[in-house]
Amino acid sequence: MKNLLKRCAVIGALGAGLLAGSAFAQSGAGGLFTLHNITESNIVVGFYTNDGSGWSTNWLSEEMNPGETAQAEFFATTGSCDQTFQVGWLGADDGEVLDDPISIDICDASEVYLADNEIYFE
Repeated sequence: MKNLLKRCAVIGALGAGLLAGSAFAQSGAGGLFTLHNITESNIVVGFYTNDGSGWSTNWLSEEMNPGETAQAEFFATTGSCDQTFQVGWLGADDGEVLDDPISIDICDASEVYLADNEIYFE
């Protein structure tokens, strides 16, 4: 499993750190998450979060190829479970193509699947 998420930072009202090399298992406060690129041939080049105050910088430290996963851990004792994230894909011109933002309940989700025509979580 590749560790592609970089640096400590704050996400939303959660005050959540996103750390390279951490594992996702249960989410919410002290939550663990895994991103899965389950596409046939699309490369993930960006992962952004928004707590309502604006979009973060790109959390990925390198591209995420089909079949790869990235892990992170969010640390918080309080805050909103509802977060918004957006995925950037490698475009034909080597630029980034952004998906529509989606909402996620990080207190319930632990696995995020990035598929060819949808993004879903469980």
